[in-house]
Amino acid sequence: MRIFVTGATGNIGSRVVEDLIAAGHRVIGLCRSDAKAAALAATGAEVYRGSIADPDSLKEGAARADGVIHLAFNHDFSRFVQNCEDDRRVIAALGSVLAGSDRPLIVTSGTPIANTVPGEPAREDNPIVGSDHHPRAASEEAAAHLAAAGVNVSVVRLPQVHDPVSQGLITPAIAMFRAKGGCAYVGDGRNRWPAAHVLDVARLYRLAIEKAEPNAKYHAVAEEGVAMRDIVEAIARRLDLPVESVAPDAAPAHFGWLAMFAGADMPASSAQTRAALGWQPTGPGLLTDLAQLRISGD
Repeated sequence: MRIFVTGATGNIGSRVVEDLIAAGHRVIGLCRSDAKAAALAATGAEVYRGSIADPDSLKEGAARADGVIHLAFNHDFSRFVQNCEDDRRVIAALGSVLAGSDRPLIVTSGTPIANTVPGEPAREDNPIVGSDHHPRAASEEAAAHLAAAGVNVSVVRLPQVHDPVSQGLITPAIAMFRAKGGCAYVGDGRNRWPAAHVLDVARLYRLAIEKAEPNAKYHAVAEEGVAMRDIVEAIARRLDLPVESVAPDAAPAHFGWLAMFAGADMPASSAQTRAALGWQPTGPGLLTDLAQLRISGD
């Protein structure tokens, strides 16, 4: 297949590109940075200059492909709601080109929007919350709109995707801990975050677009739920910082924008995904990667 990948130079996207090419696919990688274009070209991908801020460039890239994997997202969480609404528009633009064909579109979302049964892991077939409750649901609302119009769209929901360099929401938490000179969790720290190694996640995206199952939902989850206290203590050991518990009512002041996630219990299952795609994660666990954390500036 000839696959258009947005976010092709990101931590996850670059691994997706490599996995696709290794499996014999041709990749058109969206890139807006001169500095990253050379590295993308070195993988064997075709560099396509454009941006998620330019819907026309996205449409042209999608029109040249047999399928699209959409990974690009603005990770400035200080404007999270706006970024999610922007993603809604990006998905609509990509889908408008694929309408009337069987060409697959893989959209990216997050597992927490399917945490609709308190205390239970999010499952692929759970009902989801709306974007009025969790902004990231805007991406799946956009996908559902396209599916109703006959577009072959499916969704990959991400947990905390990690390696020793990057760990999803944990990465900005680490920066905050370093700035504050101490690490913290909310309450007893028993709330859980799901996780998966980035190479396992990359392989799942390839399997999903090869299967091209309309309206499928996949969870890129290797570990169903790692306790937040264990995550924070692993970071503290690596940074040699103290650990404290923050009361739930003090979390907004302590964590800032991260407070919406810091105390959330977000376990997620991938049983249906593994059965549907034959996906079996093999990478190291989150705590293993945190023990080998590479710290910028050191």
